[in-house]
Amino acid sequence: MKVRLKRLTMAVAIAAVISVPGAHASSDNTTRDLDAVGSPIRPAPADPAIAQALQQISPQQMQRTIETLVGFHTRNTLSSMTKDLPAGQGANAAADWIESEFKRYSEACGGCLEVRRDTFTESPQSRIPQPTTISNVYAILRGSDSVQAKRMVLVTGHYDSRNSDVLDTHGEAPGANDDASGVAVSLECARVLSKIKPPATIVFVAVAGEEQGLNGSRHLAKLAKSEGWQLEAVLNNDIVGGNTTPGDTLQNKSLVRVFSEGVPASATPEQARLIQSLGYESDSPSRELARMILGVSETYHGNTGKSGTAGSLEPVLEFRRDRFLRGGDHTSFNGEGFAAVRFTEWREDFNHQHQNVRTENGVEYGDLLKFVDFQYVTHVAALNAATLATLASAPPAPSNVRIVTKNLDNNTTLEWNSADAPSGTKYEVVWREMTSPTWQFSSDKGISSAGTSDFSSTLPISKDNVIFGVRSVDAQGHRSPAVAPLPER
Repeated sequence: MKVRLKRLTMAVAIAAVISVPGAHASSDNTTRDLDAVGSPIRPAPADPAIAQALQQISPQQMQRTIETLVGFHTRNTLSSMTKDLPAGQGANAAADWIESEFKRYSEACGGCLEVRRDTFTESPQSRIPQPTTISNVYAILRGSDSVQAKRMVLVTGHYDSRNSDVLDTHGEAPGANDDASGVAVSLECARVLSKIKPPATIVFVAVAGEEQGLNGSRHLAKLAKSEGWQLEAVLNNDIVGGNTTPGDTLQNKSLVRVFSEGVPASATPEQARLIQSLGYESDSPSRELARMILGVSETYHGNTGKSGTAGSLEPVLEFRRDRFLRGGDHTSFNGEGFAAVRFTEWREDFNHQHQNVRTENGVEYGDLLKFVDFQYVTHVAALNAATLATLASAPPAPSNVRIVTKNLDNNTTLEWNSADAPSGTKYEVVWREMTSPTWQFSSDKGISSAGTSDFSSTLPISKDNVIFGVRSVDAQGHRSPAVAPLPER
């Protein structure tokens, strides 16, 4: 398979990096152990039910959602406490409408969604001058399998907005791109995925308080942790409107950035030292989730909604937690130990974020509806929906993955457990060169089992030269994120 590599740096890998035997840089053509066995990574087969759901994603629906949210004039979180706003304006009105949309989708699927509010009072702090009521709105699509339903994946965007003054509760703050676009993704995923019944549970969320300091997502992440949610993946969409500024020739509508943390924010000092000693700084659960998103994009290439087959939207793996000087709601979930990533358009225009609506010296400022590309948001929603559905359909990732380090040899033995995997679950060992950002090879051969839950595989590849992982695969080809092994003596 032809290598397709648009850009590869320490921080960025675009599209699929598919290696073939003999494609590695070396002084001769001698086959090395790392490509002497296994096969190059191939895209998983598309699930017809998921592909059909993706075709229902509508640019018109995305536009309607974003227009409605902009129509609240301001969604500043502090406006929830303001008594003199005109009817139909402010954060409370926006939350009510989002809840009504979730309920409407639930009615269409026979009550399949549990619609909830996570409402709390935030204490005064730097961007919150008085006790303030904040409401997160979310809907739960329970998994169809009684065992797998305890596993959960989540998509979110923030519905609050701001202008130049984060404390301004009355001024126009349309927030079309930041972040009505992300809320539109979450709502549209709920609308189309509520029509399928994956084994695991999907949660669709719109949080508030992001512009005040990630208050809403932090509260929801702590709630998930305290209630024992088995939350395996969080997809945060923030500024995914495909900003369209006249004259900007450097925007790229075929790309979306996916930010992921390296060393987990929740790692203890001892865990961080172990990660560094193993060279696993790029193998956190969030980083493996990002790699899976890349694989999903290859599987569902071209499935971008009712507009027909448009150009592909390629996820760019950004190997850092977030952008400079900015933050996002995925970091709240990272802080509680959950795998979480952020989707953001390729090139932001800061004249259209956190700005009062105005024109100065011929430059138009403000996060206005006119700068949003609804087709681009549709592509982002399709990638999110495909990822959520794949995660919820795939078996659970293997647990207790170990790499045996008892002896000095050039073979590698991996061991793992099945983690309550359903009948028919199989496993793949994957590996990549130390300098590669993505998995290159896989093998499902020679895997032995001892009993019903313990598995092992021995490969003639030196553990010192590659990074290994193990992932679960079901009969339909749905793959879990890979898990990097810890050493065992």
